[in-house]
Amino acid sequence: MVFSVWYVIPSEPLVTASEKWKGVNWEGSRRPLRGGEFDALKATGANALSQTPFGWQSSKNDPHIGWDLDNDKRWWGESPQGIQVTLDSSAKYGMKNMLKPHLWVRGAWVGEIEMLSEQDWQTWFANYTAFIVAYAELAESLHIPMLCVGTELEKTSYREKEWRRIVSEVRKVYSGKITYAANFTEFEQVRFWDALDYVGIQAYFPLSKDHNPDLEELKSSWKDHLRSIEKVVRRYEKPVLFTEIGYCNTADAAIEPWVWPNERQEAEVSEDVQALCYEAFFETAWKKEWLAGVFFWKWSPENQGRQPDFTPQGKAAERVMTKFFSSL
Repeated sequence: MVFSVWYVIPSEPLVTASEKWKGVNWEGSRRPLRGGEFDALKATGANALSQTPFGWQSSKNDPHIGWDLDNDKRWWGESPQGIQVTLDSSAKYGMKNMLKPHLWVRGAWVGEIEMLSEQDWQTWFANYTAFIVAYAELAESLHIPMLCVGTELEKTSYREKEWRRIVSEVRKVYSGKITYAANFTEFEQVRFWDALDYVGIQAYFPLSKDHNPDLEELKSSWKDHLRSIEKVVRRYEKPVLFTEIGYCNTADAAIEPWVWPNERQEAEVSEDVQALCYEAFFETAWKKEWLAGVFFWKWSPENQGRQPDFTPQGKAAERVMTKFFSSL
């Protein structure tokens, strides 16, 4: 009798991240900090935050970008002084920072930015390079350890040559770690991950088709998303940061997590669904060795208890976040 022996060749191990950023996206305050704004955040076990100053674009097809760092009309928390004070204040609580400049486009989502001619493309990339290099210089001067060079610029990121040039220009003036925050619909198409230190994902993956899902459905939905991420991790051998993830406190939060609160005014408010979405993340993606960290959208030093809202502050989701952040 002949016996056949089958051997399964193990696949190459995935990347193991050397750290775990337990963070939130910090909302820049309208007025100077008065002290104590980080007490509640530190109590959750968080060790990081992302600061988000804005540049402005008048339309999705306009190649011009406004980003004057010294503009005194911007919120205090987005000014260079506000960024530095927030950095220094959070450092006293043992929190590290990522600087994550965004573009705000009048009447459109930033992922819709698209030029109508090659000349406009060249102008837009020249302006965007100046914008992000200015913030890279600020990040270097303040010794901020992480910089995100772009967020959800989905209709620009296929232009690999231009983005590699941006990364190169940033590295000339900035010595910290660099990522790009690709939308969850975009990250698999980005081809310049090898030039960065982390694969950054805006992880607003849909987790349900219905209102009021249960935990098992939410956890099951993560499986396909994680497989897609792991294909990218294997190809580029880079750890992953969830540069944003978040859920509103509404019964429909898991269907389209990216939908803004002002578009959910008729939705049923539900702290339970928001908390279950947090728990599903922590019981699945958070356990992956390749995940270097997460930033929850969002945390405000001036939380007014708005309904509905993304923030976990004072809600059941904050208790879930505290449970998992404090256990690591």
